[in-house]
Amino acid sequence: MSADLVKTELRDNLYFVTLNRAEKRNAISIALLTELADAVAGVDAYPGVRAVIVQAEGPIFSAGIDVMALMGEKASAGEQNPARWLRRLAESLQHQLYRIEQTEVPVIGACEGGVYGLGLEMAMAFDLIVAGEGCIFTLPETRLGLVADVGGTTRLTKRVGPSRAKDMLMTARKVGAEEALQWGLVNRIVPDGKAVEGAVTLAQEIAKNAPLAVGLAKYVVDHGDGVDRMTQMAIERLAQSQLITAEDTTEALMSMMEKRDPEFKGR
Repeated sequence: MSADLVKTELRDNLYFVTLNRAEKRNAISIALLTELADAVAGVDAYPGVRAVIVQAEGPIFSAGIDVMALMGEKASAGEQNPARWLRRLAESLQHQLYRIEQTEVPVIGACEGGVYGLGLEMAMAFDLIVAGEGCIFTLPETRLGLVADVGGTTRLTKRVGPSRAKDMLMTARKVGAEEALQWGLVNRIVPDGKAVEGAVTLAQEIAKNAPLAVGLAKYVVDHGDGVDRMTQMAIERLAQSQLITAEDTTEALMSMMEKRDPEFKGR
């Protein structure tokens, strides 16, 4: 993995992934997004990890798509039909965000400054978002005659509902952190410069719970979304049947009876 685009660090039971293009305001290319997805997916190699925290170097979390890299991709496509090329590009970017979503380990975004365009589409693939109070969120694609095509319209609608999604998408306006919190776009607001600290606090709250249960709770929510009620409840039953015989479930019950903190091992 190129250290120029993404950096990783394991600290105790937390795995930090850092966007490392401050000089480009962490503009997103296919290479950067692929390395980010590789890093997040690679958390499975560390069984003790309880959460992934995605942060960014510099004052801006992400300025959106790297236009120069995009033009380079277009040039390398040669005489390929432009519509086909764009569909394949969007498909590739969508795939990387899907990979981020697939890990059962919670992924928390620590966002400062601004989260624009593709940067917001990327952040919405995280499970939770902690934002500095001055952070700005926007999907400006309609001002360019385009739509947010890397899962932007889909994930935004699921997070904030159709009416608010249309508001953001059709006006292309900037949404502040407080409004984003009210809408459910972000989960926590902290003072500027404290997003990583806030993400760590949130991760530590999660880490107090049984990791298998946390992972399956995430799985049930993600895979139950959009299916009929009976199917979602069937997914719940299957998840519960996987957990009932887990060592951590026994440990949780024993710790309650013995009035002590549980020692979960992810088994």
